[in-house]
Amino acid sequence: MILGAHEGVAGGLSTAFARAEEDGADALQIFTKSARGWAARPLEAEEVERFRKEARRTRKPVAAHSSYLINAASGDATIRRKSWAALAEELGRCRDLGIPHLIFHPGANPDVPAGVKLAAEGMARALTEVGGPVKLLVETTAGQGSSLGWRFEQVAGIRAAVPGALRRRVGVCVDTCHLFAAGYDLRTAEGYASTFRELDRTVGLEHVKAFHLNDCRKPLGCRVDRHEHIGEGEMGLEPFRFLVNDQRFADHPAFLETELRFKENLQVLRSLRR
Repeated sequence: MILGAHEGVAGGLSTAFARAEEDGADALQIFTKSARGWAARPLEAEEVERFRKEARRTRKPVAAHSSYLINAASGDATIRRKSWAALAEELGRCRDLGIPHLIFHPGANPDVPAGVKLAAEGMARALTEVGGPVKLLVETTAGQGSSLGWRFEQVAGIRAAVPGALRRRVGVCVDTCHLFAAGYDLRTAEGYASTFRELDRTVGLEHVKAFHLNDCRKPLGCRVDRHEHIGEGEMGLEPFRFLVNDQRFADHPAFLETELRFKENLQVLRSLRR
């Protein structure tokens, strides 16, 4: 795994690379706009050039995470329209910056089949509007409330509902905390193997393009999204030991989302490598 962190961008998007270097991260994830707002100022040409220059200098893999407000599966037409437009806008920002992956939560809808269909429709519209190589990565979720994506079958269904050639631009980001909260137990070799066999059977491991590495503050199957520092939550160290030594994912970027202690958490992860 290429171990990285979710870096802040205070002072400009391009500053995230220096923060990653300071933390000892080999990859980085960023927000290209406010994580908790709809509006975004247009990217200025100078900032785009600075970002691309830093990306070339450091050669660190980079991904973006979408705003948390986006709910592409919403049954509310107004929220859905805003979400679909925001998803396309963020995809375009990634294209302009040269970021290959935009990770997003598919959204919430108590009617699962309807939500799956709506999320896929919003994705298809964004991918049609914004050409190029940028991929949308559906993140596995904890299943809090009526959130979609907490079962592998739902993730597979969303991807399968994106039509035709556009589906080639849809991948998956696996969040360890969310898996555990959703009931997938990674703490034993048997449980780890079983979970990834199921992921392969339903989604296909070839579609997994990135990971979020977070321990879970709450117990197995809680369906509550609460990240914890590596080894300090209910998961413990074993799931992360399995992951960082799994050669199937040796070239995958894996991002910490536990703020303030990125350097320490990266050291813990690297200590688990055989």
